Amino acid sequence: MLQSQPANMFESNLHDIAAAIVRMLSLTRESTELAKQALLYGEADAAEKCIENDKKIDAAQFEIEQTILTVIARYQPTATNLRFLGAMHRALADIERVGDYAEHVARAGVELTTQPQLKKYTDLSRILDVLVSMLEKTSKAIVEADAQEARAASAMDNEVDELYQQIQRELLTYMMEDPKRITVAIQLLNVTRFLERLGDHLENVNEHVIFWLTNERV
Repeated sequence: MLQSQPANMFESNLHDIAAAIVRMLSLTRESTELAKQALLYGEADAAEKCIENDKKIDAAQFEIEQTILTVIARYQPTATNLRFLGAMHRALADIERVGDYAEHVARAGVELTTQPQLKKYTDLSRILDVLVSMLEKTSKAIVEADAQEARAASAMDNEVDELYQQIQRELLTYMMEDPKRITVAIQLLNVTRFLERLGDHLENVNEHVIFWLTNERV
């Protein structure tokens, strides 16, 4: 989508929408990386930046939505172009939720610094690394109009789900063994759930991309 030069104003509008979506994804990737710093290292500054980023993501969602609706009304596109616009419009809500969940993780990371650390965050760190890679692949799929890249990004959510279930079992064991750990364990359960939901929304984004490129409902 972004690798060829637009031939007319309509194509230029499509090009601009794709570029804006990629910028929005870049903001969510930055938010996810900031959430990791807040969670793993208790960096309050990172959490604050993540919160500010979420405002930018919300503003981007509104602006892109308005642009898409204007382009549809003005040009009445068909076939692949209409699928692109429809898919990107649906993807916006999922991308915005990615930003929300990153913010939730960042806030929780700062709150957890007031509690004794229950466990090492190795597996949580791994989930965040996978999510950042998913975001990078998702952006690449849109830039290159590559359905296979979107499928690869979507498939990465399987590892996120497996790690989520593993951590959930581990935390439930902690709670059963020592009731004093319940409060912190519940906070970590919430963080893990936020990350799992973040991955689900990224999977949704890639399913929208696949539909745009192949007319296939995943």
